[in-house]
Amino acid sequence: MEYDVKDISLAKKGKLRIEWAERLMPVLGLIRKRFQKEQPLKGLNIGACLHVTSETANLMRTLKEGGANVSLCASNPLSTQDDVAASLVKDYKIPVFAIKGEDNDTYYKHLNAVLDSKPNITMDDGGDLVSVLHSKRTELIKNVIAGTEETTTGVIRFKSMERERVLRYPIIAVNDANTKHMFDNRYGTGQSSIDGILRATNILLAGKNFVVAGYGWCGKGVAMRAKGMGANVIITEIDPLKALEAVMDGYRVMSMDEAAKIGDIFITATGDVDVIVDRHMRAMKDGAILCNTGHFNVEINIPHLEKMAKKRTIRDFVDEYTFKDGKRLYLLGEGRLINLAAAEGHPASVMDMSFANQSLCVEYIKKEGKKLDNRVYSVPKHIDEEVASLKLKSMGIKIDVLTSKQKKYLESWTEGT
Repeated sequence: MEYDVKDISLAKKGKLRIEWAERLMPVLGLIRKRFQKEQPLKGLNIGACLHVTSETANLMRTLKEGGANVSLCASNPLSTQDDVAASLVKDYKIPVFAIKGEDNDTYYKHLNAVLDSKPNITMDDGGDLVSVLHSKRTELIKNVIAGTEETTTGVIRFKSMERERVLRYPIIAVNDANTKHMFDNRYGTGQSSIDGILRATNILLAGKNFVVAGYGWCGKGVAMRAKGMGANVIITEIDPLKALEAVMDGYRVMSMDEAAKIGDIFITATGDVDVIVDRHMRAMKDGAILCNTGHFNVEINIPHLEKMAKKRTIRDFVDEYTFKDGKRLYLLGEGRLINLAAAEGHPASVMDMSFANQSLCVEYIKKEGKKLDNRVYSVPKHIDEEVASLKLKSMGIKIDVLTSKQKKYLESWTEGT
């Protein structure tokens, strides 16, 4: 079995982390038990490009125990947990190509290693695997039934490909499932991004001006957690509806040009480029901290920062940039996903729902994929509802069921006041 990990001797520690995460992922556990029995994925080659974490390890185990042949690479150069990667190879015999801190050439070498498995289904987080397949490895597309996409950034890319009519197989947008973005993006990103900031800096958030760029589900989660720790939260937005929502939620809303002058901590969560650029950095006060929780490291314009200031690494995942006038700015995690660069990513209990969606969508593709057109699809409603029901069941929570009279009332147009 081919693989490329940092150190296979780290496997023992990684296995313990995988087992800890498994305890907190009961929905995926229920699906894995059924998959073991029914083998619904037998014979499928699945190529996955995801953050290599203990939670992802349990997804890979589920797919393999359902009969699939699985290969995994990292979807971000700083998101790999090296001990988990080692355990997947040694203990679970899953080919992994991922090393935390890998350079750009190694990153793409690993993407191609997964594509060498000739996947029938792609499982992407950010769109890089599908992008390489569509541009450099087109001869393999004939093998692909469909794919899934885990995050907002990837969905945006694939919808663009669909509009331009260059998407050559169907993609199911797992990110758009209610049991994914309403929980993973909000509660997962919110908690883990704050965790990454605190681990990297050990600063006190209370009383700080905390600027969140973007008020989508991820931005909402970060803002909520920062506010809960006593920060004065400021939102910047380009969407008038989201900006208005942020105002109604009790936050100050302003442009980044205004926020740059008063912010102590800045975090980007937009999925777009150049959210913070040189003019903002010049306006920032001494000691301001910058980080990103969007998928790619393009939201903060790092080349602008490096042209204006001298760099030194002052703590793990903290780069200090000193300007000619002595002002210092601090960039966390090289501008990459702060929750995975400096922390451990989302808590397992929220990834439980996201990866349950992934597993059930792969099963759906096996059954229905050849009937789908080359476009981006939402997660089928019955899968979303099944995941929610299983999660409630695992938490010991029961909910009401409509009576026949109630159903009839809701379906009727004749009954009113």
